[in-house]
Amino acid sequence: MEYLGLSYLAAGLGAGLVVIGAALGIGRLASGAIEGMARQPELSGDLRTAMIIAAALIEGFTFFALVITFMLATQAPKEFPTKAAEKAEAPVVVEKK
Repeated sequence: MEYLGLSYLAAGLGAGLVVIGAALGIGRLASGAIEGMARQPELSGDLRTAMIIAAALIEGFTFFALVITFMLATQAPKEFPTKAAEKAEAPVVVEKK
């Protein structure tokens, strides 16, 4: 249980990276769609539909990544191999008669 704080820190950093990545992806998607609408206004309906579908997929992936990040953060820490090896190699006591 010593490293539980580090898992929360890692979850926070992971969640931040996921959200930043999603924001950058949706920003690039929207800028491309707006530029396409400005060049060909007659295709604005099709571009808007494609943009909304792509943005929904990006958001879905973001929520999935956030759930996985927080599940890993709250997972019970495993026992370290060194402690397990110490328990397995218990000292043998020999009685003298």
